Amino acid sequence: MPNITLPDGSVRSFDHPVTVAEVAASIGAGLAKAALAGRVAGRLVDVSHRLETDVELAIVTDKAPEGLEIIRHSTAHLLAHAVKELFPDAQVTIGPVIENGFYYDFSYKRPFTPEDLAAIETRMGEIARREISVQREVWPRDKAVDFFKGIGEHYKAEIIASIPAGEDVSLYRQGDFIDLCRGPHVPSTGKLKVFKLMKLAGAYWRGDSKNEMLQRIYGTAWAKKDELDAYLHMIEEAEKRDHRKLGQQLDFFHFQDEAPGAVFWHPKGWRLFNTLIGYMRDRQEDAGYVEVNTPDVMDRGLWETSGHWQNYRQNMFTTTTEDDRVFALKPMNCPGAVSMFAQGLKSYRDLPLRMAEFGKVHRYEPSGALHGLLRVRHFTQDDAHIFCTEEQMEQECKDVVRLILDIYKDFGFDNVRIKLSTRPENRIGTDATWDKLEGALASALEHMGMQYELFPGEGAFYGPKLEFVLRDTIGRDWQCGTLQVDMNLPERFDISYVAEDNARKRPVMLHRALFGSLERFTGILIEHYAGAMPMWLAPQHAVVMNISEGQADYAAEVVARLKKAGFRVDADLRNEKINYKIREHSVQKLPYQLVIGDKEKAAGLVAVRARGGQDLGQMSLDSLIERWRREVEAKAGSV
Repeated sequence: MPNITLPDGSVRSFDHPVTVAEVAASIGAGLAKAALAGRVAGRLVDVSHRLETDVELAIVTDKAPEGLEIIRHSTAHLLAHAVKELFPDAQVTIGPVIENGFYYDFSYKRPFTPEDLAAIETRMGEIARREISVQREVWPRDKAVDFFKGIGEHYKAEIIASIPAGEDVSLYRQGDFIDLCRGPHVPSTGKLKVFKLMKLAGAYWRGDSKNEMLQRIYGTAWAKKDELDAYLHMIEEAEKRDHRKLGQQLDFFHFQDEAPGAVFWHPKGWRLFNTLIGYMRDRQEDAGYVEVNTPDVMDRGLWETSGHWQNYRQNMFTTTTEDDRVFALKPMNCPGAVSMFAQGLKSYRDLPLRMAEFGKVHRYEPSGALHGLLRVRHFTQDDAHIFCTEEQMEQECKDVVRLILDIYKDFGFDNVRIKLSTRPENRIGTDATWDKLEGALASALEHMGMQYELFPGEGAFYGPKLEFVLRDTIGRDWQCGTLQVDMNLPERFDISYVAEDNARKRPVMLHRALFGSLERFTGILIEHYAGAMPMWLAPQHAVVMNISEGQADYAAEVVARLKKAGFRVDADLRNEKINYKIREHSVQKLPYQLVIGDKEKAAGLVAVRARGGQDLGQMSLDSLIERWRREVEAKAGSV
């Protein structure tokens, strides 16, 4: 009879087989009510799962990440159930969990409408209140295929038919609705109380444009109502902060069909972009980097040597010359950096060699994936490639991690998660090399006392990587910086250095980007700050406005003095009422507005308004310049 070991080490013994639900009930009524699933020897199971032998068991509630995922998966089934009740002719396909929610794809004779969406959500609530028991059933594959064909669910039958013959499949039944699923699921629809349907979209069956266009319904689900409310507030805030809208409003940039996925930078946006480059250039110089630049177009042979041609060809732009020579626009900067290292004999005394490049790269992204500055085809990376000895590798990794985290603080990002992504299935190099590189990254983080999350199989094809995920002011996560460790490209390009014993040795190559794509980082900053950039980043620090023509000459003197002090200031001398000017420039989210009337001109002062309408009163230019200098030195400031 089973002895059940719980997470606290205690053991509960039973004289008969028991379910997960019965074990939870033996611990307490509260836990029995809260139980959504169980984790048996590391595997998630339904609360109806029977335990017949000695096992380790953890009861999963909505407080666990797995619990929330089970709620979302079960809510996807609730959505499909509601659709089938309201639209019996609709066919169901797949309904997976995604970040913050779920979706389900349907085939139906007409497009769903927003009114349909509201009716479906209402019906989901009704089904949840029925507290229908959710039961797992195991069927032979062929029986399941015949069943779904028999009820007209041809997509579902096609999915099941793709499962190897002879295998059993698990189905979940709630009332009259039955669906294919591995599970686990909540024990009853009554556990699904906090959800909202978000939007409709199109999606091709199996992601193939040759197949039928299905209708995708997106939803979100949470354990508690306040969590849903917080998420909906975040979505509302995100819409207000959309960098594409703000980019137009603030006159930063635009896109047009003649250059899909490429940015047309306007003067203010380009000034912001170059402020980022100037900042990074200074930080890299202080950290011992040298800056280089490599060609944008290189011969196919270089990309074959690097492995990009074999592993990344579908994302590369190429051209063929009249003599049939094939060239590619570089999708990455690394082969150019290796070629730079190969020029001239290198000694161990030259290492570590830290080469930085603000390199333009070009990658083909599907048209449907393009998204403002966040997903483009032509972009600039703050790339660096560090060539070092194996003995120097761990210290260099530590230095890069410290630099990345320190730089993010300057931009107001204090909440940073680190992900360690290990060898993918499609890769180059030996397992021994991958073992060494993955170990070096993990060791560097552990010696620094840094926590990290492991993502198996998510590394680059040439090496494992660290990814740095920033959390912005409204709680969204953005993956930005990367650090990749590579011994494969040095091998493929046959580069070496002269060691202390005069032997030739391979350097280790570290690939490092802190902003990642400067275009994408700019978009993130616009949304993080809602366009209201801190003083040191703002492309325009202030506007000087006169009340009447009589102060125009003094306004010009003020602008000249502030520009000479290093600030980006313009004048607005139009013959418009001052309140109109103030309102117009407030929309531009400038850090400061300076107003000049007869009193200010006579006293050699300016009336200062800070962003948000804060009236700071009159100031001398010396006081104002000192205030601004302190604000610039403070970097991130408030968000």
